Amino acid sequence: MSAAHSAVTTTVELTWIEKRIEHWIRFGHPVEDRILDRRRRLLSFAPGNVFAFIRWTANDFGTVMSCIDIVRAVEAHEARQTVPFVRPGAESLLRQNGWPKVRQVLEAIDGVEAQKIDPCMVCPDHWRHLHQRMTAGQVHRPYTRERHEAWLRRRALS
Repeated sequence: MSAAHSAVTTTVELTWIEKRIEHWIRFGHPVEDRILDRRRRLLSFAPGNVFAFIRWTANDFGTVMSCIDIVRAVEAHEARQTVPFVRPGAESLLRQNGWPKVRQVLEAIDGVEAQKIDPCMVCPDHWRHLHQRMTAGQVHRPYTRERHEAWLRRRALS
């Protein structure tokens, strides 16, 4: 990967060691996919792309950690948050830890996809809303086709 290319993309390191460490992308449109070895690969995302990154780790006694992050890749000059295995970082739209909460987010993503909406194109405010409601232990508003069409119209005007 050239220095110029890596400076404008967000790179995610994925690891897959069966039943030990499993990192994967739930949705997103990478611009580059580089295989490092049998267990590791790098995915790169262009600025503005939204993707969901899941991390799961276990030991001999069961699950140690489950986490999902929905983030937006940013331009070099934009502010970003530190996200493990994401370089140089990204704008965090949602972060949930623990399998019950991760499962809720996955169900919300499934609900978006059931409406034939690409989760990458969902209004970023929806992911923030989902994060805040789940953090507060409240029910979130579902993402509807009407909300999506309103978001697309609003985005077209700006």
